[in-house]
Amino acid sequence: MQRSRINEIIEEADSFIRSFGYVLPPFAYFSPDEMKARRAEIGGIIDARLGWDVTDYGQGKFDELGLFLFTVRNGRAADLGTGRGMLYAEKAMISRKDQISPMHRHVVKAEDIINRGGGKLVLELYMSDADGNVDENAEVVVPTDGILRRMKAGSRLSLDPGESVTLLPGVWHAFWGEGGDVFIGEVSTVNDDLTDNIFREPIGRFSTIEEDVAPTHLLVSDYDRFLG
Repeated sequence: MQRSRINEIIEEADSFIRSFGYVLPPFAYFSPDEMKARRAEIGGIIDARLGWDVTDYGQGKFDELGLFLFTVRNGRAADLGTGRGMLYAEKAMISRKDQISPMHRHVVKAEDIINRGGGKLVLELYMSDADGNVDENAEVVVPTDGILRRMKAGSRLSLDPGESVTLLPGVWHAFWGEGGDVFIGEVSTVNDDLTDNIFREPIGRFSTIEEDVAPTHLLVSDYDRFLG
């Protein structure tokens, strides 16, 4: 993706999120130069990989296959083993109309996916077989706002604004907006986008960026390169 397009997507996303009364934390608006100058005091942001994330999954067609994300808070994976500490994470996401986030599952993360507003959020769901692959036959069982839903493999679950679904590790899911762009909330156990996303197809989690202009704000995938 071109950096100029990423800058545009960030600006559009911030406006869309604000339209629902949700305001991102102050560090969202740090410039790259400010992050460099304050590197010593923002280690918690960098280490937890909080911040902006725009991905086309390395396929170069964001409008069709992509997702906007902002990680608001995130604990430490090391604490999961002890059961003590900050064991949770929160993201704000936008799935645009008919823009697919491809079929994937998580090994560790359990997550609530919440339609915060906009169009319908549609999820295609499968369970895992004994080897962790998509099970084309197993019944899908997921809680939706405390009510257990049972569906055939590959069923599409449609969530209106205010509705949510809980996805436990191993539940395969793809999702997209229907009828309009969707503001999505994600509340989960600790998030690790470097190792805990298993895709059905061989695609990448992050975008390859063409630096045609300077970044307005750094993406989480920029931190190592720009900040060390």
